[in-house]
Amino acid sequence: MVNEFRQLKKYNVTGITNSQGSTPRKELLKLVAGKVGYFIIALALPLIFSNYTAGWIITGFLIMHFIAGFIMSTVFQMAHVVEEAEQPAANEMGNIENEWTIHQLETTVNFSDKSRIFAWLIGGLNYQIEHHLFPNICHVHYRHISPIVENTAKEYGLEYNHNKTFLNAVSSHLRLLKTLGNAA
Repeated sequence: MVNEFRQLKKYNVTGITNSQGSTPRKELLKLVAGKVGYFIIALALPLIFSNYTAGWIITGFLIMHFIAGFIMSTVFQMAHVVEEAEQPAANEMGNIENEWTIHQLETTVNFSDKSRIFAWLIGGLNYQIEHHLFPNICHVHYRHISPIVENTAKEYGLEYNHNKTFLNAVSSHLRLLKTLGNAA
């Protein structure tokens, strides 16, 4: 939660907030209101309107966040920490020597891209390549633009990495972990 305030401070100092037609005060108010609103909905309302004790509500809140975090971390591992994804090292200046688009293609892997149900369940995050290349496009369109991105990548001699199923991605992830563990 502290990171959002640090990020906002950075945006204010670098002028990003003002360049977006807002003010630091307005953005701080929106951030605080969002946080307070979330805690009211997630904790205060259940405390007021349910028969559960504070202990049960807080336990449920923590379990919900644990499960959501586990699901999200699993999804991201399947897209980035698999054999097909490159893990480039920065040069002595701390830069990755590659074009941004190529970097996205090389370090990201789609999985289960034929499963509409899976895509719906995880909000299209199985289309990580498209998610990275087009972050402002609604995820319901990823399935449609995926073949275009794949064909364009091939046209330019670039790999378009994907694992057919979630289990294939898990297997690739486990093999990579084993390889990395043996290298240590």
